[in-house]
Amino acid sequence: MHRHHARRAGRMALATEFVATPEPRTIGVSERGAQLIAGKFLFSGLFVEGKNYTVWDIAEAYPDVADEIHGCDWLDDLVAVGDKTAQALAQKWVLAWMAKYGDGRSGGWMPGITGRRLIRWINHGPFLLRGKDEPTSAKFFQNLAGQTVFVARRWKTTKPGLHRFEALAGTVYASLSLQSLEHHAEGAIVALAQDCAAAIGPDGSIVTRQPEELLDILGLLNWTSQTLTHATRPIPSEISDAIARIVPTLRALRHADGSLARFHGGGEGVDGRLDAALFASGIKTLPKDQTHMGFARLAAGRTTLIADAAAPPEGRASAQAHASTLSFELTSGRRPLIVNCGSGARFGDEWRRASRATPSHSTMMIAGASSSHLGPKGRMPNGDELLTELPTRVQAEFSATHMGRKLELSHNGYQRAYGLTHARVLMLSANGRSLVGEDMFSTLGPDDQTVFDHALPQEGLPFVIRFHLHPEVKPAIDAEGTAVSLTLKSGEIWVLRHDGAAKLSLAQSVYLQNRQLKPVATQQVVLSGRAMAYATRVRWSLAKTPDTPLAVRDFAQADSLDAID
Repeated sequence: MHRHHARRAGRMALATEFVATPEPRTIGVSERGAQLIAGKFLFSGLFVEGKNYTVWDIAEAYPDVADEIHGCDWLDDLVAVGDKTAQALAQKWVLAWMAKYGDGRSGGWMPGITGRRLIRWINHGPFLLRGKDEPTSAKFFQNLAGQTVFVARRWKTTKPGLHRFEALAGTVYASLSLQSLEHHAEGAIVALAQDCAAAIGPDGSIVTRQPEELLDILGLLNWTSQTLTHATRPIPSEISDAIARIVPTLRALRHADGSLARFHGGGEGVDGRLDAALFASGIKTLPKDQTHMGFARLAAGRTTLIADAAAPPEGRASAQAHASTLSFELTSGRRPLIVNCGSGARFGDEWRRASRATPSHSTMMIAGASSSHLGPKGRMPNGDELLTELPTRVQAEFSATHMGRKLELSHNGYQRAYGLTHARVLMLSANGRSLVGEDMFSTLGPDDQTVFDHALPQEGLPFVIRFHLHPEVKPAIDAEGTAVSLTLKSGEIWVLRHDGAAKLSLAQSVYLQNRQLKPVATQQVVLSGRAMAYATRVRWSLAKTPDTPLAVRDFAQADSLDAID
């Protein structure tokens, strides 16, 4: 049916033009634009090089990245370069899409993808039309109109979530930006308001609990609000209220370096995009001392810690979710220190599965088992596995002490199989220079003790506590194995120590990021041991060395994309 409506829209003769000259509202990366100009194509971990290739050659040869390419986010990167070469390439590729796909007989016609593409084409309309003759401009506007009619008719078929927000926001934006199409906006505005009320929780959360997806939604709502304001139309209270709920949550998920916490399949986001979206919202509300979307935040001095303090999403919402309960990330100033591995979805099926398991997160694991399990394949149309056997009880409590702020966490993801509940205490000093941690797993009653006794091997139940390090952190373990020094690129040195209840070692790890060509090798600090009793406790600390200054002059690092050159 999408193809049917796309073909109908592609054949329509609709004359239109911009109501007013649009201004770009999306952020690109000039380095990526320069790479596209040089014939270096990087999409979701796929890298192809060829000076004579177009993005549509890549889309047809590699279906896994086709939707990303048809959404035209790459247009932001070419506009970020902004010179005549970038403009000519952007014009060439957009005109090629119109010739190849504009009649609706081929790819790129899904409501969410079409909504995303409309936003980019209209945003950068003046850039795309500069120097073009009237017939080319007329063809461009007719194609925009056809796409607008298509998405206005087909957004109802998109299930609630990010793609539906993209379809609705794209419909509103296009309908009110193009003359004679404003009547298509009415139903989309009402539906978007309804989705905001239904899909954005009271605490600004979404069911997938993915921070980067929440940022995408905020961007779409910001653009919709700006579009309605420019069109002198009222903004439904449901949209304004949703923005007001989302902003404090995203602020709570913002590290000291301005990046997003990387949980449940989401990345850190394009540099500057989070701050730009927060500013555009006009909302100045700060996060409260509580969990936001199931995440807990401690911040002091130049240090931020963000922990996963809730059970993973359930059902269909768990298709990209990770078994990351009680894991945390820690950033010092502009430098990430402790991280989760990230999402391996862009690097193949094995990486995707491995990245979702508990060993890829900075938390404790018992007997090599994840705190939530990956279900069998085939439950979702795209082959993604849902999470099963989730923790049923996850608790988080904040308190203040004379030393700083304390966060007490627990989950029962190992209770069913081993009779054990994992408790984690994290206390960040008032100056942000030290973090004291404690991991304990114990039985909570006779029934748990019976389960533990049956599961206990003769040699004891193995456990591991992992601290995955950012690739720029350089670790060095001391000769006695009691401490490991962690040197940041800024020159800061942190030292991780433990109480001797476990064995300390270094092991290989990986850092997974969508913008990288392949998984980046890094290391992890591991505390390992065996449990023989009903309660086992491991205490550890992470602190800056005394000679580390209170303020560090830290210069910007080279963009990781330079590794392609």
